[in-house]
Amino acid sequence: MLIQWFPGHMAKTKRLITEHLKAVDLVAELLDARIPQSSANPMISELTAGKPRVVILNKADLADPEATKQWTAYYRAKGLQAIPLDSTKPQSKKVLIRAIHETAQPVIQKWLRRGLRNRPVRLMILGIPNVGKSTLINRLAGTKATRTANTPGHTRGKQWVRLQDGMDLLDTPGVLWPKFEDQTAAMRLAATGAIAGDVFDPDEIVPALMTTLAEVTPETLKEKYGIEDVHADPQLLIEAAGKRRGCLLPGGHVDYGRAQQAILFDFRNGRLGRITLDAVPEADA
Repeated sequence: MLIQWFPGHMAKTKRLITEHLKAVDLVAELLDARIPQSSANPMISELTAGKPRVVILNKADLADPEATKQWTAYYRAKGLQAIPLDSTKPQSKKVLIRAIHETAQPVIQKWLRRGLRNRPVRLMILGIPNVGKSTLINRLAGTKATRTANTPGHTRGKQWVRLQDGMDLLDTPGVLWPKFEDQTAAMRLAATGAIAGDVFDPDEIVPALMTTLAEVTPETLKEKYGIEDVHADPQLLIEAAGKRRGCLLPGGHVDYGRAQQAILFDFRNGRLGRITLDAVPEADA
């Protein structure tokens, strides 16, 4: 199966980003800490070239802590400000504000040399759908500044948010790229919920997820689902997980549809523990 998803509003978002880049001083890109590479939209790097950028590894509370340290070091080695974050926690605001001000210092110093003072730092937040942008913006603003939803594509249009920390924030809808050339990345985006559920086939995504989990965290499958042979056929892994989760039909047969949804729910909500699917590229580790 080839996953491709580029709704019309996302093409519009690309134009919106391009149009408003001149009005902002720096960019914050949100990545999913469980899949930093898969959730990094190459279009964002291209569009924001030349702008100071903060990389935020969001949902770090769901990711493997050691892997998050490695990814943070990876981005910092490339000269980018990078911070792990759990935007649902109150302390995340202080951490992010500090990172933004540090990244904005060259811009602020340039203003001071020109005699400009008290101008808000203008920030654009970018990221793929369902990576927690709206939750983060609400945390920064200290109020329900934008609508939030646990479905991709919920935020639409342009929203400026005035913050109390000397910043104006421009929110944009989540944007994926036109073609998923890396289908492994596409699978991982689907598994984390970045791709709408009606776009992918669970019969293909969930077996692929189980195969990946068997590679990166085999003990989790043994502990959570009672799976002895983690290298068995993925359908057998799903069957074992379905039995453990009580996804049964009359007669005791596994309801594979319910089992697949249970596995996705468990992974997305941290019931399997803190897991990172993407490893830092070996050449850059």
